[in-house]
Amino acid sequence: MSHVSMIDSTQTTADRAAVLAQIQQAFGTVPNMFRAVANSPAALRSMWGSFGALGGGTLSAKLGEQIAVAVADRNQCEYCLSAHTVLGRKAGATAEEMTAAQAGHAADPKTDAALRFALKLVEQRGQVNGDDVHRLRDAGFTDEGIVEIVAHVALNLFTNYVNVALNVPVDFPQVKLRRAA
Repeated sequence: MSHVSMIDSTQTTADRAAVLAQIQQAFGTVPNMFRAVANSPAALRSMWGSFGALGGGTLSAKLGEQIAVAVADRNQCEYCLSAHTVLGRKAGATAEEMTAAQAGHAADPKTDAALRFALKLVEQRGQVNGDDVHRLRDAGFTDEGIVEIVAHVALNLFTNYVNVALNVPVDFPQVKLRRAA
């Protein structure tokens, strides 16, 4: 059971309902994570706006979802792991690619570099060095792409923390974490 209320888009304030309607249109439903975050209109606008902004960035949707599952598994967030596995498949990733990404790896060297960097950001709490950034450049990322990887990690930390801390019920086909909590 969630530690906060799940906001019903039909029984809430106009500002919340407007954002939840956009989410409904994008997903065909309003996932529980957004219903929980809707307790704060500011947090809801921030989260949804970040998804939209990064969706228009230079990183592919597939890579964004691969980063999301790697970060979710590392943070033991079953909600995000489950949601982003589905979204990754919709973005063109194979089941094998999503499983590898969950472990922080990819057969493609550029994707592998991004996943390794993303996990180092999580594990080291942002304390990476010039060599880490240089490896991304060597893999083919521009400064724009490097900053977007950091932004994807930050957004996923936000969503992971919301779902874990508030015990948001998973409403996607469940994917098992690689390691037990």
